Amino acid sequence: MDTISRENNSMLPIGGVIIGVVALLIAGYSALSLSKVKVTLKEQGDKVARIDDIATQVASASAASDKAARDITTLQGSMQAAVNQLGTELATLDEKIKHIEEAHVARAAKGGAKGEPAVAGPGEYIVKPGDTGAKIARTSGCSIADLKSVNPEVNWNHLKVGEKLKLPEKK
Repeated sequence: MDTISRENNSMLPIGGVIIGVVALLIAGYSALSLSKVKVTLKEQGDKVARIDDIATQVASASAASDKAARDITTLQGSMQAAVNQLGTELATLDEKIKHIEEAHVARAAKGGAKGEPAVAGPGEYIVKPGDTGAKIARTSGCSIADLKSVNPEVNWNHLKVGEKLKLPEKK
C-alpha cells in the first residue's frame, strides 16, 4: 500500500494559500505605509534642516547685535571725550577773547591801539561807542558827505571805537 494517498481532503494546502495571500496583502500594506513614513520623515528632515539654518542665522544675528552694541558704547565714550575736550577748548578760547576785548577797551581808553592820545586835537574827532557817521556829522555841525570826503580811508559801516577822524573845515 501506498503511504501517499491520492485523495487528500486536507484543508491544509488551502489554508496555506490563504495565509500566504493574507501575508502578501499585509506586506504590501506595510510597504505602502513604510513608503509614506519615509516621505513624512524626509519632509520633517527638511523642516528640521530649515529650523537649524534659522537657528544658525539667529545666533549670527545675535553675535552681530552684541558687537554693534559694544561698538556703540565705544563710540559714545569717544564722542563724550571729544565733546569734553571741545568744551575745554571753547572755554580757553572764551577766556582769550575776553582778555583781547579787555585789552582793546583799555587801549581805546588810553587813546587807541597806536598809543595816540584819547583827546582829539583841533579839527579831529575820536569815535566813541555807538557813534555813526550821521551822528558824528550832526554833532560836528557838518554834512555826512563832507565828513566822508575828508576821511576816504574810513569804513563807515564799521567804525572802530578810538578811531581818529578828521573834521571838515567849517565855512
